[in-house]
Amino acid sequence: MEIPPLFEIPVSAESWHTRRRVGFDLETTSRFPSEARIVSAALVVFDPAEGDAPRVREWLVDPGVEIPAETTAIHGISTEYARAEGQQAAEAIRQIVVELTKEFEAGSAIVIMNAPYDLTVLRHEAERYGVGFPEPHPVIDPLVIDKQVDKYRRGKRRLGDLCGVYGVLLNEAHSAAPDAQAGVEVACCLAEKYPQLQIPAEELHELQVQWKAEQAADFQEFLRRTKPDAVIDPAWPIVPASVSGD
Repeated sequence: MEIPPLFEIPVSAESWHTRRRVGFDLETTSRFPSEARIVSAALVVFDPAEGDAPRVREWLVDPGVEIPAETTAIHGISTEYARAEGQQAAEAIRQIVVELTKEFEAGSAIVIMNAPYDLTVLRHEAERYGVGFPEPHPVIDPLVIDKQVDKYRRGKRRLGDLCGVYGVLLNEAHSAAPDAQAGVEVACCLAEKYPQLQIPAEELHELQVQWKAEQAADFQEFLRRTKPDAVIDPAWPIVPASVSGD
């Protein structure tokens, strides 16, 4: 069945999904970005110039605080293991930010599932250790895109759910490197299924800003039917400092 156009932009030979793209993911101590500390991170590079196999850079981090049992149950990293095997947070955060900055400056498409969480956590950590933070652009967020192209599909939209929808194998879910790789693969599946997404990463980034704002407004309207004071933050791909509590 032919998929109707999503927007009036023609397919481009410079589509992000055929160029250098980098998956990024964090595992942390909390679901709240303002208090979360990083315990692992990964950059997974897909570059046609480097062959078919992705290149992985991983960090195991001693966050300097206790890792709650409920988050250890998700990603498998305990306080004891992080202290024994992980890098000191100050050095690890510096390295992560430096490597991510290089990719942004090179114009790589950075694929981040639920980007506002990971980028806001990393910005907080960068500020905590006195590391400059880059302008996050261009970012590809499979969550925002999937909500836009398949608005009425029922069910959850976590990474594992999207992998099921788009036929992507996810091994070791809630580990940074497998999650980062799966995020890229899901994003590429979206581009293949919806050719209107085959545009330069910079253009798709700007569209996602608009889509996220629309999605937040729609969800806020829905919630206010029963909770009149409900507020859904439309910020993407990072929560502004004034909102996130810096």
